[in-house]
Amino acid sequence: MSAKVVTRKHLQRRTFLRGFGAAVALPLLDGMLPAFAAVPKPARRLGVIYLPNGMNMIEWRPKAVGAAFEFPSTLTPLAPFRDKLLVLSGMSNAEADPLPGEGLGDHSRAQAVFLTGVHPRKTEGTDIRAGISADQIVARELGRETELSSLELGLEAVDLVGGCEDGYACAYSGAVAWRSETMPLPVLAQPRAVFERLFGAGDGTDRESRLSRIEMERSILDMVSDQLTSLRNRLGPSDRARITEYFDSVRDIERRIQRAEEQSGRGDFPEIQQPGGIPDTFEEYAKLMFDLNVLAFQTDLTRISTFLMGREKTGRTYPEIGVPDPHHPISHHQNRPEMLDKEAKINAFHMKLFAHFLQKLQSTPDGDGSLLDHSLIVQGAGMSNSDIHYHHDLPMLLAGGGAGHVKGGRHLKFGEETPLSNLWLTLIDKMGLPIDRFGDSNGKIDLLSDV
Repeated sequence: MSAKVVTRKHLQRRTFLRGFGAAVALPLLDGMLPAFAAVPKPARRLGVIYLPNGMNMIEWRPKAVGAAFEFPSTLTPLAPFRDKLLVLSGMSNAEADPLPGEGLGDHSRAQAVFLTGVHPRKTEGTDIRAGISADQIVARELGRETELSSLELGLEAVDLVGGCEDGYACAYSGAVAWRSETMPLPVLAQPRAVFERLFGAGDGTDRESRLSRIEMERSILDMVSDQLTSLRNRLGPSDRARITEYFDSVRDIERRIQRAEEQSGRGDFPEIQQPGGIPDTFEEYAKLMFDLNVLAFQTDLTRISTFLMGREKTGRTYPEIGVPDPHHPISHHQNRPEMLDKEAKINAFHMKLFAHFLQKLQSTPDGDGSLLDHSLIVQGAGMSNSDIHYHHDLPMLLAGGGAGHVKGGRHLKFGEETPLSNLWLTLIDKMGLPIDRFGDSNGKIDLLSDV
């Protein structure tokens, strides 16, 4: 543990620098602790990342169970985080199976059930119904201590109105988090919108003010520069270094957003389907959004996030990794080797981006550890073999230390009828909110931790 500067004065834990509508929250600093005070109990954080269109399970599932497993090709990018990673296979999303006479719509059901454990009502109208999602149960409690109760991010915005798949409303594939049985939470897919939600909490956040600020190309940090200088003069050496690193990250994200906005406004720029202000490549886009997620955790603006890598049935192409074909048709591979190979490339690419997120969390100090030490990060899909819309034997990962409540470095294989809701029930408990039942759960997972 780093030495602290002993002083009679200390900063408030919830400290903001404000100016011209900007509100820049600060991370936890040594100077926020009174002299001789004990290190506060770390905040627990929960993040959920959803992957669309299933998985090439042959390249995802480790052959060995327990601590001696080897990373298959898809999971290889995550090898550096082995000690903080649990590979969970065999869980079931059974509530996504069709009811008698219900017919098609497996993709919409897979996504709607993933975090709720509740079979959705089949409708294209406004009478949608599923269940409150696990993240929102936690957000109801932990959100009382933060500026934002939760943050819903995505890399593909979907209109929540109308029908999208075989009799199912677009709302089911446009969100992964549900605040209530009838209220899905739409994702923020534009980096500028996320940035302003995090740092534009002052009075000047209306559309006119935002556009004016962009046109002036003024950094939010420039707006609080006098306060920042004064703050640095009051901090010890370790806090000054931490503040400098933090604000360098904020400036870098601002620069990347501005560059994307400038590129999207060029007359010679190729027409793209994404909204303006989104980076050229999917990799740059995903990393930028993950970095914004890290900032939200680092500043304790929220402790709960969901991240939709893509909606079910997404037709996104990945020419940057040599896969120019739409994702959804690839996922219906019919066991053709060339299609399975393309699916595996997409899956591994998503893991590479997930590894970027984990690395950022691991390298960001938080109390007596890192953000990754004090977080529970789940990544998974609502189906495994999407060629047959199989909602069982799901590919699930759990990363992070959970503030000492999870022991990683293992592959845990469950029976195929073990409800995914058992995982959510267990994680809700580990976030400090014990409940008896969630969704279609039938018990907790005792093997998640040896502590």
